[in-house]
Amino acid sequence: MVSLTRHIFEQQCLQPDGTEEFFTIMNRIVSGGKRIARALREAGLTGSLGVTDTKNVHGEQVQYLDARANEFFVEAFQDSGIVQLVVSEEMEEPFPVAAAKGAGKYAVFFDPLDGSSNIDVNAPLGSIFSIHCLDPNGRFLKPGCEQVAAGYLLYGAGTILVYTCGAGVHQFTLDPMAGEFFLSASNVQIPSRGKTYSVNEGNSYKWSKDMNEAVVYFRNDDKATGRPYSLRYTGCLVADVHRVLVKGGLYLYPGEVQKPEGKLRLMYEAAPLSFVVEQAGGLGSTGVERISTIHPKTPHQCVPLIIGSREDVEVVERFLSRE
Repeated sequence: MVSLTRHIFEQQCLQPDGTEEFFTIMNRIVSGGKRIARALREAGLTGSLGVTDTKNVHGEQVQYLDARANEFFVEAFQDSGIVQLVVSEEMEEPFPVAAAKGAGKYAVFFDPLDGSSNIDVNAPLGSIFSIHCLDPNGRFLKPGCEQVAAGYLLYGAGTILVYTCGAGVHQFTLDPMAGEFFLSASNVQIPSRGKTYSVNEGNSYKWSKDMNEAVVYFRNDDKATGRPYSLRYTGCLVADVHRVLVKGGLYLYPGEVQKPEGKLRLMYEAAPLSFVVEQAGGLGSTGVERISTIHPKTPHQCVPLIIGSREDVEVVERFLSRE
């Protein structure tokens, strides 16, 4: 059995400078993820369920475990000395790491607890991360194609971690007795087409005509193209994208007529997940452009997201190209 620690150590040679910094960053992400997994297991017994009296930068009510997950990741890097900035959905401004004293070379982006509306019903949740190297001018907002590494943790029946550093996608499963992640799938490849699609169809009245027609296409019966597709939607982005990664298919969170920029965040949701899916042979798109080529303007910028099997994403792009 290959441990995640060993795997990360071997992958660090793929980094531009070949140092141990990648090893250190990934291990601290793993440490934060383990703490979140434990907090979720104990939440019903420790009074950690429910919401706080604050909202995040996107106007969403912050749950107690949202705030706790954010604390875990911030604490993981406070004495690292190599990460200069931690950027999170739960913090309006990037958090400067004091121990780096301006000399840190990296910025780490997080959605600390994705799908937190699922907390009270014991449904899947996740964490998403993205690692960027700062340029000589300290610029940390870079397109997804420049990510050092990205991935996610999925907290469900088991806890898994999926990541890529640009050389394939690898999945690890946490052994709770050993307290270590072990390799459970190497060089994951997404099927070129799937049999399911994932979208909140309750929002369809907000979509454009072409977006609605694209979704109807996947519902229509046509045996020659493997349709109809089945609808699968958990309300947790990580869980839905992981299903697509493993089994193929499509995840959509489109823009709306009144809000064309969509809801999902580029830097810590769309870009890292697209990096993972594209390394596995799929596509991540807004419907009109690749997620990986977008130059971000703000840390919390939003984009539409069409992600999954290459052929399925291309179908949606053809519908939206008519707009």
